Amino acid sequence: MALVNILHMKVGDGESSYASNSVVQETGIQTGIQKVIPFLKRSIKGVINNDVFNDCFTVADLGCASGTNALLVSSNIIDVVHEVCQENNLKVPQFQVCLNDLFGNDFNTIFKLLPEYYANLKRNKGERFGPCFVSAVPGSFYDRIFPDQSVHFVHSGFSLNWLSQVPQGLENNGTNIYMSKTSPSNVYEEYGKQWHTDFTKFLQMRSEEIVHGGSMVLTFPARSIVDPTSEDGSALMELLGQSLVDMLKEGLVQESDINSFNIPAYIPWFKGFGLDRVNQMFDPRSSRDRID
Repeated sequence: MALVNILHMKVGDGESSYASNSVVQETGIQTGIQKVIPFLKRSIKGVINNDVFNDCFTVADLGCASGTNALLVSSNIIDVVHEVCQENNLKVPQFQVCLNDLFGNDFNTIFKLLPEYYANLKRNKGERFGPCFVSAVPGSFYDRIFPDQSVHFVHSGFSLNWLSQVPQGLENNGTNIYMSKTSPSNVYEEYGKQWHTDFTKFLQMRSEEIVHGGSMVLTFPARSIVDPTSEDGSALMELLGQSLVDMLKEGLVQESDINSFNIPAYIPWFKGFGLDRVNQMFDPRSSRDRID
């Protein structure tokens, strides 16, 4: 069965759910947002200056997951739009926030948080603010998920390191579940090709969905050197793989199960991708289309 149909965070809000066990992720999201606030503000200011929307600002958060974390990014984006509008004596628009994740994502848990979310917006921004409308748009962001030229601002945080599928040709990766120093060279090549294919397709899909003059901010982990088995590229996967090997020694899992399991993720090295080719996918006449 395709990953797009089965991959998701643990649903619900019980003791073992993602919503109740995502404090580490929340800290990472908050830290990431603070680091990219200058880029968010510059990008959103560019959208507003380009005058590409009327009364409604459409935001898409791709790979939103579930629980309270799903609304953190949109809150910060709304804050930035509100700030930029006030700085330029402009009317704050209405907001359409589109939360995207795979089909199995627990959007219902997010919807239960919306009354408090809306109340906080009114309390912090005033009764005349907005309004804001939050909706779910399930599906893979490696495919089309919005109509042509319909989104003003796209954000994706720590999601694009997940691949659309497990790379082909990894049968000889043994008990490695990712790229390891003991992996055959073809494993590195297949992972790199799959990520290149996926990221290229992601950019192509968004280029059709974002309005001319709109913007996009993407954040995801990347490794510092070309070696895909470097500590900042595969350390976490190595620990997980070793845990499975330990479970194998204790008879808790079968070797055939480990041999058939490879994680559909990739930590890229961007100097090997070529940002000039990325920028060619977008309109070179518009500054919003540059990826630096």
